[in-house]
Amino acid sequence: MTIKAVIFDLDGTIVDFNIDFKAARAEVTRLLTQQNLPSFLLSRNESLFVTLKKVEKRMKEKGKEDQEFVKLKEKVISVVERYEAKAARETNLIPGILETLKTLREMKLRIALFTANGEKSTNHIFSRFGLRQFFDAIITRESVLAVKPDPVHLEAALKVLKVRPEEAIVIGDSIRDVECARRLKVLVLGVTTGFSSIDELTRAGADYQASSSTDILSLLQKLNKKNVHAGVKVYRQDWKN
Repeated sequence: MTIKAVIFDLDGTIVDFNIDFKAARAEVTRLLTQQNLPSFLLSRNESLFVTLKKVEKRMKEKGKEDQEFVKLKEKVISVVERYEAKAARETNLIPGILETLKTLREMKLRIALFTANGEKSTNHIFSRFGLRQFFDAIITRESVLAVKPDPVHLEAALKVLKVRPEEAIVIGDSIRDVECARRLKVLVLGVTTGFSSIDELTRAGADYQASSSTDILSLLQKLNKKNVHAGVKVYRQDWKN
Protein backbone atom coordinates (compact mmCIF):
# COMPACT_ATOMS: atom_id res chain seq x y z
CA MET A 1 0.00 0.00 0.00
CA THR A 2 1.41 3.39 -0.99
CA ILE A 3 1.92 5.96 1.76
CA LYS A 4 -0.40 8.88 1.03
CA ALA A 5 -0.28 10.82 4.30
CA VAL A 6 2.23 11.90 6.92
CA ILE A 7 0.99 12.74 10.42
CA PHE A 8 3.35 14.72 12.66
CA ASP A 9 3.68 15.31 16.36
CA LEU A 10 4.65 18.90 17.28
CA ASP A 11 6.99 19.31 20.29
CA GLY A 12 10.26 17.46 19.74
CA THR A 13 9.34 16.60 16.16
CA ILE A 14 8.68 19.90 14.36
CA VAL A 15 9.92 22.30 17.06
CA ASP A 16 12.28 21.88 19.99
CA PHE A 17 10.82 20.17 23.04
CA ASN A 18 11.24 22.89 25.66
CA ILE A 19 8.13 22.88 27.84
CA ASP A 20 9.13 22.98 31.51
CA PHE A 21 7.09 19.95 32.53
CA LYS A 22 8.88 19.69 35.87
CA ALA A 23 7.64 23.12 36.93
CA ALA A 24 4.19 22.54 35.43
CA ARG A 25 3.82 19.25 37.30
CA ALA A 26 4.88 20.91 40.55
CA GLU A 27 2.08 23.47 40.16
CA VAL A 28 -0.45 20.80 39.30
CA THR A 29 0.66 18.75 42.32
CA ARG A 30 -0.06 21.74 44.55
CA LEU A 31 -3.53 22.02 43.03
CA LEU A 32 -4.18 18.35 43.77
CA THR A 33 -3.03 18.57 47.37
CA GLN A 34 -5.23 21.63 47.89
CA GLN A 35 -8.16 19.37 46.96
CA ASN A 36 -6.92 16.67 49.38
CA LEU A 37 -6.02 14.46 46.43
CA PRO A 38 -2.89 12.27 46.68
CA SER A 39 0.12 13.50 44.69
CA PHE A 40 0.81 9.95 43.44
CA LEU A 41 -2.04 10.45 40.97
CA LEU A 42 0.44 12.58 39.02
CA SER A 43 2.93 10.21 37.41
CA ARG A 44 6.08 11.46 35.69
CA ASN A 45 5.56 8.86 32.97
CA GLU A 46 2.00 9.94 32.12
CA SER A 47 0.61 13.04 30.47
CA LEU A 48 -1.30 15.56 32.55
CA PHE A 49 -4.41 14.61 30.60
CA VAL A 50 -4.16 10.99 31.70
CA THR A 51 -3.77 12.35 35.22
CA LEU A 52 -6.99 14.33 34.84
CA LYS A 53 -8.88 11.14 33.99
CA LYS A 54 -7.55 9.50 37.15
CA VAL A 55 -8.42 12.59 39.18
CA GLU A 56 -11.97 12.61 37.83
CA LYS A 57 -12.42 8.96 38.78
CA ARG A 58 -10.99 9.55 42.26
CA MET A 59 -13.22 12.56 42.89
CA LYS A 60 -16.32 10.61 41.83
CA GLU A 61 -15.35 7.80 44.21
CA LYS A 62 -15.14 10.38 47.01
CA GLY A 63 -18.62 11.65 46.17
CA LYS A 64 -17.50 14.98 44.72
CA GLU A 65 -19.84 16.89 42.41
CA ASP A 66 -19.01 17.00 38.71
CA GLN A 67 -18.70 20.77 38.90
CA GLU A 68 -15.86 20.46 41.41
CA PHE A 69 -13.86 18.41 38.92
CA VAL A 70 -14.66 20.86 36.11
CA LYS A 71 -13.27 23.74 38.17
CA LEU A 72 -10.12 21.80 39.03
CA LYS A 73 -9.65 20.78 35.40
CA GLU A 74 -9.92 24.42 34.31
CA LYS A 75 -7.18 25.36 36.77
CA VAL A 76 -4.93 22.55 35.53
CA ILE A 77 -5.47 23.50 31.88
CA SER A 78 -4.70 27.12 32.76
CA VAL A 79 -1.34 26.04 34.20
CA VAL A 80 -0.59 23.93 31.12
CA GLU A 81 -1.50 26.75 28.73
CA ARG A 82 0.77 29.17 30.54
CA TYR A 83 3.78 26.89 30.14
CA GLU A 84 2.83 26.06 26.55
CA ALA A 85 2.63 29.76 25.70
CA LYS A 86 6.10 30.38 27.13
CA ALA A 87 7.53 27.42 25.21
CA ALA A 88 5.86 28.55 21.97
CA ARG A 89 7.52 31.97 22.26
CA GLU A 90 10.96 30.51 22.91
CA THR A 91 11.11 27.36 20.77
CA ASN A 92 12.90 26.88 17.45
CA LEU A 93 12.29 24.66 14.45
CA ILE A 94 13.98 21.27 14.38
CA PRO A 95 16.87 21.55 11.85
CA GLY A 96 15.78 20.51 8.36
CA ILE A 97 12.06 20.24 9.14
CA LEU A 98 11.02 23.21 7.00
CA GLU A 99 12.73 21.80 3.93
CA THR A 100 11.21 18.39 4.68
CA LEU A 101 7.69 19.85 4.86
CA LYS A 102 8.21 21.72 1.59
CA THR A 103 9.32 18.53 -0.15
CA LEU A 104 6.43 16.50 1.27
CA ARG A 105 4.04 19.11 -0.09
CA GLU A 106 5.75 18.94 -3.50
CA MET A 107 5.31 15.15 -3.37
CA LYS A 108 1.53 15.75 -3.09
CA LEU A 109 1.34 13.92 0.23
CA ARG A 110 -1.37 14.83 2.70
CA ILE A 111 0.03 16.24 5.92
CA ALA A 112 -1.53 16.53 9.36
CA LEU A 113 -0.53 17.48 12.88
CA PHE A 114 -1.80 15.71 15.99
CA THR A 115 -0.65 17.25 19.21
CA ALA A 116 -1.64 17.28 22.86
CA ASN A 117 -0.88 21.02 22.83
CA GLY A 118 -3.72 23.50 22.86
CA GLU A 119 -4.89 25.63 19.95
CA LYS A 120 -3.37 28.85 21.31
CA SER A 121 0.22 27.66 21.51
CA THR A 122 -0.08 25.60 18.33
CA ASN A 123 -1.45 28.55 16.36
CA HIS A 124 1.30 30.78 17.72
CA ILE A 125 3.98 28.34 16.57
CA PHE A 126 2.38 27.90 13.15
CA SER A 127 2.04 31.65 12.67
CA ARG A 128 5.55 32.38 13.92
CA PHE A 129 7.21 29.93 11.52
CA GLY A 130 4.73 30.07 8.62
CA LEU A 131 3.82 26.38 8.88
CA ARG A 132 0.08 26.48 8.17
CA GLN A 133 0.57 26.31 4.40
CA PHE A 134 1.99 22.81 4.67
CA PHE A 135 -0.82 21.17 6.65
CA ASP A 136 -4.17 19.80 5.57
CA ALA A 137 -5.32 19.20 9.15
CA ILE A 138 -4.39 20.32 12.67
CA ILE A 139 -5.74 18.17 15.50
CA THR A 140 -5.08 19.76 18.90
CA ARG A 141 -6.41 18.54 22.24
CA GLU A 142 -9.53 20.69 21.85
CA SER A 143 -10.39 18.79 18.66
CA VAL A 144 -10.86 15.40 20.34
CA LEU A 145 -12.33 13.78 23.45
CA ALA A 146 -8.99 12.22 24.40
CA VAL A 147 -5.38 12.78 23.36
CA LYS A 148 -2.67 10.27 22.45
CA PRO A 149 -1.93 7.54 23.33
CA ASP A 150 -5.71 7.20 23.01
CA PRO A 151 -6.28 6.18 19.37
CA VAL A 152 -9.19 8.59 18.91
CA HIS A 153 -6.61 11.36 18.51
CA LEU A 154 -4.98 9.69 15.52
CA GLU A 155 -8.32 8.49 14.17
CA ALA A 156 -9.43 12.12 13.91
CA ALA A 157 -6.41 12.95 11.75
CA LEU A 158 -6.96 9.95 9.49
CA LYS A 159 -10.61 10.88 9.07
CA VAL A 160 -9.87 14.47 8.06
CA LEU A 161 -7.16 13.35 5.63
CA LYS A 162 -9.50 10.67 4.24
CA VAL A 163 -6.89 7.91 4.35
CA ARG A 164 -6.84 4.40 5.76
CA PRO A 165 -4.38 3.46 8.55
CA GLU A 166 -2.21 1.51 6.10
CA GLU A 167 -1.90 4.58 3.87
CA ALA A 168 -0.34 6.77 6.58
CA ILE A 169 2.81 7.08 8.64
CA VAL A 170 3.17 8.83 12.01
CA ILE A 171 6.29 10.87 12.80
CA GLY A 172 6.86 11.45 16.52
CA ASP A 173 9.44 11.68 19.27
CA SER A 174 7.57 10.14 22.21
CA ILE A 175 6.43 6.74 23.35
CA ARG A 176 2.85 8.06 23.33
CA ASP A 177 3.15 8.79 19.61
CA VAL A 178 4.34 5.25 19.00
CA GLU A 179 1.70 3.61 21.19
CA CYS A 180 -1.07 5.58 19.52
CA ALA A 181 0.07 4.56 16.05
CA ARG A 182 0.53 0.93 17.02
CA ARG A 183 -3.03 0.68 18.32
CA LEU A 184 -4.34 1.58 14.87
CA LYS A 185 -1.65 -0.39 13.00
CA VAL A 186 -0.26 2.78 11.44
CA LEU A 187 3.44 2.76 10.53
CA VAL A 188 5.48 4.96 12.85
CA LEU A 189 8.88 6.60 12.53
CA GLY A 190 10.31 7.48 15.93
CA VAL A 191 12.68 10.45 15.85
CA THR A 192 15.27 11.19 18.52
CA THR A 193 15.02 14.95 18.04
CA GLY A 194 12.90 15.34 21.15
CA PHE A 195 11.82 13.47 24.24
CA SER A 196 12.75 9.80 23.79
CA SER A 197 15.89 7.83 23.02
CA ILE A 198 16.19 5.40 20.15
CA ASP A 199 16.07 2.46 22.61
CA GLU A 200 12.86 3.77 24.19
CA LEU A 201 11.23 4.26 20.79
CA THR A 202 12.31 0.78 19.69
CA ARG A 203 10.95 -0.87 22.84
CA ALA A 204 7.66 0.99 22.38
CA GLY A 205 7.34 -0.60 18.93
CA ALA A 206 8.44 2.05 16.43
CA ASP A 207 8.70 0.53 12.96
CA TYR A 208 11.58 2.82 12.06
CA GLN A 209 13.90 5.18 13.94
CA ALA A 210 15.80 8.28 12.84
CA SER A 211 17.98 10.99 14.34
CA SER A 212 17.22 13.67 11.75
CA SER A 213 14.09 15.11 10.14
CA THR A 214 15.75 14.76 6.73
CA ASP A 215 15.59 10.97 7.11
CA ILE A 216 11.80 11.21 6.73
CA LEU A 217 12.08 11.81 2.99
CA SER A 218 14.43 8.92 2.26
CA LEU A 219 12.23 6.54 4.24
CA LEU A 220 9.07 7.58 2.39
CA GLN A 221 10.82 7.24 -0.95
CA LYS A 222 11.96 3.72 -0.08
CA LEU A 223 8.58 2.68 1.28
CA ASN A 224 6.71 3.86 -1.80
CA LYS A 225 9.37 2.44 -4.11
CA LYS A 226 8.89 -0.91 -2.39
CA ASN A 227 5.20 -0.76 -3.19
CA VAL A 228 5.82 0.07 -6.82
CA HIS A 229 8.69 -2.32 -7.54
CA ALA A 230 8.16 -5.89 -6.44
CA GLY A 231 11.04 -7.51 -4.66
CA VAL A 232 12.40 -4.40 -2.96
CA LYS A 233 12.49 -5.12 0.76
CA VAL A 234 12.96 -2.44 3.42
CA TYR A 235 13.99 -3.56 6.90
CA ARG A 236 13.82 -1.55 10.09
CA GLN A 237 17.52 -1.72 10.74
CA ASP A 238 18.81 -0.98 7.23
CA TRP A 239 16.32 1.33 5.51
CA LYS A 240 18.96 4.07 5.26
CA ASN A 241 21.35 1.80 3.32
